[in-house]
Amino acid sequence: MASSEEDGTVEEKENNNKKRTKSALITAWLTFYNIAMTAGWLVLAITMMRFYIQKGTHKGLYRSIARTLKFFQTFALVEVGHCAVGIVRTSVIVTGVQVCSRIYMVWFITSSIRQIQNEESVILFLVVWTVTEITRYSYYTFNLLHHLPYFIKWARYNFFIVLYPLGVVGELLTIYAALPFVRRSGMYSMRLPNKYNVSFDYYYFLIIVMLSYIPLFPQLYLHMLRQRRRVLHGEVIVEKDD
Repeated sequence: MASSEEDGTVEEKENNNKKRTKSALITAWLTFYNIAMTAGWLVLAITMMRFYIQKGTHKGLYRSIARTLKFFQTFALVEVGHCAVGIVRTSVIVTGVQVCSRIYMVWFITSSIRQIQNEESVILFLVVWTVTEITRYSYYTFNLLHHLPYFIKWARYNFFIVLYPLGVVGELLTIYAALPFVRRSGMYSMRLPNKYNVSFDYYYFLIIVMLSYIPLFPQLYLHMLRQRRRVLHGEVIVEKDD
């Protein structure tokens, strides 16, 4: 009996050690990831400020940061993976919608249509994204290090109240500005007849994308408001699984 109990204790210790090691590795990776993303968005912020100070205009700004923006925004797909494998307890659907919508804005709208890159709406959503991401990744980093300044916590759950709607306005105005160019050029569209016997009109697809903000934005915004009440005010909120 004693031997059996000792074997059980040894096995339990080994399992606990494995769990601690796994937890430490996950924490180390998440800390590294969030520090890297904070640094990346800080670089974007500094580059944008320097450009505007030197040039005195926003024209040409997007082109100057496009490569860096595409890299860090696309790299955020890793976060969907974090949710999918369970190392971060956040909805895969919510994270996926947020990340993929931004990647779409960067790759298939702003970077693809040069004529709209100098629109004020592009600068609007760029500034909003930059402030939001610096705040968000800083929050995660300090939280993982167990040294979370109250200002970072406050900023994370208050800035979005204004920034989120502004970002949506910037994105929608940018898509709207793209519509005439897409219609004239026929980009990403497929006309009949073709060997695939499939028709696709990117112009109308963009209109559908704009309309999709109507049901999606309130859900994401209310999700953040619930998180705000839970974190800042300690409310216990039970959310349905997505």
